[in-house]
Amino acid sequence: MNELKELLPYLKMWNTYVDIGIIAIIIYKAMNLIKETRAEQLIKGIAMLLIATKLSEVLGLHTVYWLLKNAMTVGVIAILIIFQPELRRALEHIGRGGFFVKGELLDQEIDSMLDEVCIAVAQLAKTKTGAIIVIEQATGLNEYIETGTKLDSIVTHELLINLFVPNTPLHDGAVIIRRNRIAAAGCFLPLTQSQNLSKELGTRHRAAIGITEISDSMVIIVSEETGVISFAKMGRLSRYLDTKSLGEIIKNSIKAKESRQPIWMKWGARNEQ
Repeated sequence: MNELKELLPYLKMWNTYVDIGIIAIIIYKAMNLIKETRAEQLIKGIAMLLIATKLSEVLGLHTVYWLLKNAMTVGVIAILIIFQPELRRALEHIGRGGFFVKGELLDQEIDSMLDEVCIAVAQLAKTKTGAIIVIEQATGLNEYIETGTKLDSIVTHELLINLFVPNTPLHDGAVIIRRNRIAAAGCFLPLTQSQNLSKELGTRHRAAIGITEISDSMVIIVSEETGVISFAKMGRLSRYLDTKSLGEIIKNSIKAKESRQPIWMKWGARNEQ
């Protein structure tokens, strides 16, 4: 009993360290989620209001303090409404690391699909045909698939090229690939609200960034003005790619995602195949 009593202060100390560590991780993750989004500026605004509230209390500005204090009380509800996209993104981010994991594709299936996509992208870039191809990952894109025409077709470069031929019914939307099949074409995607993008980026690029801000999908874009190939993931855009570097980026992204999965998730995915 005496030994346990001696250990109690150390256990309490470790609890404090664990508490601080968990809070630090939560803050770090939250900062990464809101980085370069509208929420970043809103957080700064809230911080300024908190500072103003404290200053008004210290300086004895009773009316100002009363107004700011009541505004902050009502502000909790306002934050939930204003931050709705960011909160949704955060919950989806947590869910992607959760217990429900889809079966992984075999390496040869991934290679085959990417080869067909890269051949199509090379041809589309050569002819300056605008295109946007979304590769679904853990986050389901059913609500966006529903906005287009469902196909459930094998991924071939011939089909991808034909889907984006100008003045055809499906050329103006996005193609969404689920696993190794084309789920739908002519799909509408949400546009990013970021104000930090170059003005030379058009609707396709904004849609590509928009869908990657709210999901873990990967998006390939071909500009119809310049034929430049771009790649979007996690709200970030890489431009001026060739098909070789594009294929490597996508493969590395898929491998990095698989390596982060716990062993029991990988085992479950193999059993589904």
